[in-house]
Amino acid sequence: MAWFSGKSTGPAPHPDSLLEVRNLVKSYRRRRVVNGVSFYVRAGEIVGLLGPNGAGKTTSFRMTVGLTQPDQGEVWLRNRECSRLPMYKRARLGMGYLPQEASVFRRMSVRDNLLAVLEAQRLSKSEREERAGELLSELDLTHLALNVAETLSGGERRRLEICRALASEPTILLLDEPFAGVDPIAVEEIQDLIQKLRGKGIGVLITDHNVRETLQSTDRAYIIHEGRILKEGTAAELIGDPKVREVYLGKSFEPALRGVTAEEERGLADL
Repeated sequence: MAWFSGKSTGPAPHPDSLLEVRNLVKSYRRRRVVNGVSFYVRAGEIVGLLGPNGAGKTTSFRMTVGLTQPDQGEVWLRNRECSRLPMYKRARLGMGYLPQEASVFRRMSVRDNLLAVLEAQRLSKSEREERAGELLSELDLTHLALNVAETLSGGERRRLEICRALASEPTILLLDEPFAGVDPIAVEEIQDLIQKLRGKGIGVLITDHNVRETLQSTDRAYIIHEGRILKEGTAAELIGDPKVREVYLGKSFEPALRGVTAEEERGLADL
């Protein structure tokens, strides 16, 4: 276990958390863009990380994934401190990551894209084939298995990318702009898929500029403003908060929330 960094265990303010970020700080050219950001995600919980452009959410997300090193603060995964670990070692701890940029092999088939990822697993050829078939079926990609990836629609490509991310059997999946560049029907498909991840006990952290789609999908979300957490809560709580509307959502924001009754939605729309 020599590849763990820092402390091996430690007290957790949220002992049931799967992923916990504590007091992250990051500065660029003497400007502090992230100033003490903390949040957590439980197993089987879908959490959003939202905020206006320049608020620090992207930098906070990148520090959580391991793409950017924090100046201060800690990232904990399954009660292991991993703030200085590279991404591949975080993956060993169970962190999966879906980047915003296309990450599939465009000239390979859907099935071969998945098999290429599974080759990193300690599986026999027959086990890889079996696992690939299971994942393709689970993400409704079986009928596209022989299609070349560059022929896929935006939503189909996103499903393949999530399928590849699940090949390593992560306990938590970090999604960067999962709703970007896909049509409304595909957005619903991705939202349904995210709910399936919850059912498997996988924690999910989403950052996306599509605030409605993200709030529809999450159990809770954090709003970052000027490098700090402005507000944390359910979609209804965030939409009903005057400060969140002032600095991020806007006064005319109208919710369209899954799991919210028509009466509740009308009440929120009147705020």
